[in-house]
Amino acid sequence: MSAASRSRTRSRAVLLTAVAAAAALTLSACSSGGVSGGGGDTNFVTGNNGIDTVAQGKRTAAPDLSGATIDGKQLDVADYKGKVVVLNIWGSWCGPCRAEAKYFSKVSKEYEGKGVQFVGINTRDASTGLAVAFEKDFGITYPSLYDPTGKLMLRFKKGTLNPQLVPSTLVLDKNGKIAARALQALGEESLLGMLKPVLAEK
Repeated sequence: MSAASRSRTRSRAVLLTAVAAAAALTLSACSSGGVSGGGGDTNFVTGNNGIDTVAQGKRTAAPDLSGATIDGKQLDVADYKGKVVVLNIWGSWCGPCRAEAKYFSKVSKEYEGKGVQFVGINTRDASTGLAVAFEKDFGITYPSLYDPTGKLMLRFKKGTLNPQLVPSTLVLDKNGKIAARALQALGEESLLGMLKPVLAEK
């Protein structure tokens, strides 16, 4: 084998190794989350759409979700009590997050001023600049907490409807309790399917 052939073979091997490593990183990045859930009396029911829900009398309160937003302001989700809150955990690096972003942008605008508040939790982005650019690209106007190391996700108790993957979406009822969870990217219909029943509650 000539030196040129050996060099090409080595280059191909290096390239294949790099591609495999990148693929593994992408898969793990968009699938692993803050904490493992389940175990014990969880009180939640998984529908055939993959969305977990909890009956009104059996819900647990969301943990403290407060801190700096990606644009440097302070935000506390507890301040939105009295409204239904849609929490979306996302990262600019995450393909499924990009796929669902346009639906979150659209529905958040449709429900503005109707007793609903959307809040993002941006995780694992190395800088707020990446997150701000993502929101600009998709026309997202609601605030997002900046949580680069996933500390906010770890505040959810095991056995509750905790966000285990990126993306995850939680719907909090008007009392700040977790009513529904999706551990997948959502389309407009699925997102509305989570939101509307909680908004209709008395």
